[in-house]
Amino acid sequence: MVTKVQRYHPAWLDAPFAEDSQRSVLALLLQRVVAEAPLRPVTGPERARQQQVWAWETARRSGDGLGVRVRMEEQWDADVTGDVRDLLAQADLAVEVDLLLDLARVLSDRPEAGKEALKALDALVPLAPWRTVAVIGGGMPSVTADMLTQGLHDAPRVEWTAWCEATDSGRSYSPLLTYGDYGIQPASDLARVASAGKGGPPWGLLRYTTEQSYVVAKMLARGVDRTAHNRAMARGLFETPGFRSPGASAGEAWIRDCAQGLGGTGNFGTWLWVGAAQHMTYVVRSLRLSNAS
Repeated sequence: MVTKVQRYHPAWLDAPFAEDSQRSVLALLLQRVVAEAPLRPVTGPERARQQQVWAWETARRSGDGLGVRVRMEEQWDADVTGDVRDLLAQADLAVEVDLLLDLARVLSDRPEAGKEALKALDALVPLAPWRTVAVIGGGMPSVTADMLTQGLHDAPRVEWTAWCEATDSGRSYSPLLTYGDYGIQPASDLARVASAGKGGPPWGLLRYTTEQSYVVAKMLARGVDRTAHNRAMARGLFETPGFRSPGASAGEAWIRDCAQGLGGTGNFGTWLWVGAAQHMTYVVRSLRLSNAS
């Protein structure tokens, strides 16, 4: 699936929760797909020593480089600079390195995330001749049923504001910066343990991205009012200020059709696909416009 989507373009493969016994499997996977879509291993200063050694060795054998992921969940910690320097000291000079500055969860309680990201970049960029410098953040909130009593929930795109602040800073490394996010999933979901219970919840989420905010709709998975409720939620998104035309992506087209009573009202998989389609299409277009200006 990854190789099909990437279409010969490289990507980073990070498995922070993989156990020691699984690394040989990951190494074999990287070797098998290298000809179709190079997958670069990822390590970080907080990873176990064995994982760091495995990542460097795998990158050296593949010849396609290594991602160094530096997580910054709150304010920048200057001590991390030394940790990254020590990690880079293990490197074979022939291995190209990519810096992945991961701001993790970037919500309204982190209004200074952009400034903190610049502090981190000011410290980390001089440490190596980075091939790529990516700034990653997750702005989608974790939504509870209480937040959806009115059906829709609106949250500001703080991670996008932080990204714009970093790229508009005028730093000499600004042209190196590339954007990354967690898509339409909350950043905290990365560490979530799957439920062992039977069956799923009675409701799910349909998410939409506007220029300034994320709008989340509560969609019912079952119940006699399911169809009417879900079409009403789709109409709410369709009428949201900032909703793009149905031609913007397949996601907007589905929301329009659902709102107007055409086709079905979807399920968990459908809502995830619709949200991802509209989000990725919109972000790519936004980045193209900002690069052209």
